[in-house]
Amino acid sequence: MNKTALITGASSGIGYELSQIFAMEGYNLVLTARNTDKLNELKNNLENQYNVQVSIITKDLALPDSSNEIYNEVVNKDIIIDVLVNNAGLGDFGLFHESDIDKVNNIIELNINSLTKMTRLFLPDMLKRKDGKILNIASLGSFQPGPLMAVYYASKAYVLSFSEAVSRELKNTGVTVTAVCPGPTNTEFNKKANFGTSGFIFNKHSASAKSVAVFSYKKMKKGKAVAVPGFFNKIASVGVRLLPKRIVRNMVYWLQKKRSK
Repeated sequence: MNKTALITGASSGIGYELSQIFAMEGYNLVLTARNTDKLNELKNNLENQYNVQVSIITKDLALPDSSNEIYNEVVNKDIIIDVLVNNAGLGDFGLFHESDIDKVNNIIELNINSLTKMTRLFLPDMLKRKDGKILNIASLGSFQPGPLMAVYYASKAYVLSFSEAVSRELKNTGVTVTAVCPGPTNTEFNKKANFGTSGFIFNKHSASAKSVAVFSYKKMKKGKAVAVPGFFNKIASVGVRLLPKRIVRNMVYWLQKKRSK
C-alpha cells in the first residue's frame, strides 16, 4: 500500500518539485495551495505520469482556520498522512517601518502559525502509528537577523528552533522532524516577496528549486534534524554563529540592500 505525503505550497517552486519527487517515489499525495487551476494541472500530470493518487485541497494557509480545515478534510476522506511537508511560505523585502501591516500579519500566520498548527494536528496520528516524517522548509536566514527582511528572517528562525526542539522530543518514537535551510533559490517566492531588486538574490550561488527539493527529500528520509544545502551555505550557517552579532547584522544588510540603478 502506497504511503501518502501532504505538501503545502505545492503549486510552484520547491513544493512543486517535491511533489514530483514524492510521486516518482510512489507516494500518493495531498497537495495544497491557493491556486486551484495549478493544483489540478499538477494532479493530472502526476497521476498520468506516475500512476499515483493525488488529492487537492485549495486553501490559503495565511487564514487562521485553514490548518484545521485541511486536517478535517483529510480525516473525513480517511487519508493517512505518512509525511507532512510544511513548505508554504511568504516574505517581504524592504524597511520594516514602511511594510504593509497586513502582509506582515500574513507572513507570521503562514510561516509560523500554520506550520505549527499543521504539525500539531498531524503529529499525534504519526505517533500512534510510531511512524512518520515531517519536513519543514526553513531558510539560511534562520541563523541570523535579516535587515530589510526582518519579519521573514525572524519567522524562519522560529521554524528552525521549533523543528530542532520537536525533533529532540521525538527521539526513538519512529517519527522524525527535519528542517531544511536553503540559501537563495530561484522560485516565484522572490517575486511575491518583492525580492527582485535585492542584491542578495542576484548571485551565481542561487540554487534551483529542483536541487533543493532533491536534497530535502534525501535528508528527510535519513531523519536528519537540520540540513543546509550547498557548500557555501553550510560555511555561512557556521560563520554567522562565530562572528560578532554587530558584524553579522551589517553584513546581511549590505548583502540585501537594493542594487544601485
